[in-house]
Amino acid sequence: MNKPNFPWKEDQGCLARIRYMYDNFTATELNIANYILNHPKDIIHLSITQFAEMANCADASIFRFCRRLGYEGYQALKISLAADLVTPLQAIHEEVEISDNMATIAKKVFTVNAETLSDTLQVLDPDSLEQAVNAIAKADRVEFYGCGGSGPIALDAYHKFVRTGLSCIALTDSHLQIVSAGLLKPGSVVVGISHSGSSKDIIDAVQAAKEAGVTTICITDYTKSPLTKISDIVLYTSSRETLLRPESMSCRLAQISILDTLFIGVSMLREEETYDNLAKVRKLIAQKRY
Repeated sequence: MNKPNFPWKEDQGCLARIRYMYDNFTATELNIANYILNHPKDIIHLSITQFAEMANCADASIFRFCRRLGYEGYQALKISLAADLVTPLQAIHEEVEISDNMATIAKKVFTVNAETLSDTLQVLDPDSLEQAVNAIAKADRVEFYGCGGSGPIALDAYHKFVRTGLSCIALTDSHLQIVSAGLLKPGSVVVGISHSGSSKDIIDAVQAAKEAGVTTICITDYTKSPLTKISDIVLYTSSRETLLRPESMSCRLAQISILDTLFIGVSMLREEETYDNLAKVRKLIAQKRY
């Protein structure tokens, strides 16, 4: 499924909207989007005709692009872009340089991560979150699947959700994933975690779960991916790649934050049981400390 052109919230910045819709753009729209992402400060000083000339397209194409992002016109886009550039997150466009000291590197890394979380919050669909929470809360069993870098994220999800009293597990082995998925019964939920949405192991396991009548949820950064097409509920992250940091690295923080959100939502629906379990966990863990 593609990312919907849902009514944008007023506080959603121009750059976040572009990154959110990026892989749904046409060739002309990609050309416009790339110019904005690469020259954000220049855009606010250009007329629509000047911008069209720089982006090698027609004025009408710029106007349609603005409308695609939910703006009334070019001026509204420029105002939103200007607001993006006066926030502390504007430093995100800086790449790490060989000459940077550790203090500068730390600042840039933390800023990248902050932007990832901010952008993900802006593109998260509240209705999809609500559907995911309700599905998990009433599930007979919940299984979290992740491979590679997404494996630890799945394990972290299990570490959280086991406290709600739900029957759940995290699987990072591809053979166990597809076998377990195929043996699940309707009423269960599978959460597939894949930054690219193209991991064959995760796709195969989620497909097996879907064929078994299981509700499928995915957490991914890419819209036009095989995983989104077979998932009942899609939760999107938004991250940006830099020279020394693949986007999948900062994306993990967004994935964890989404799972934290789902955990809190499910805990509120299973409040009494969750509180009882948390008390038991604290008592048990206390025995592991000196």
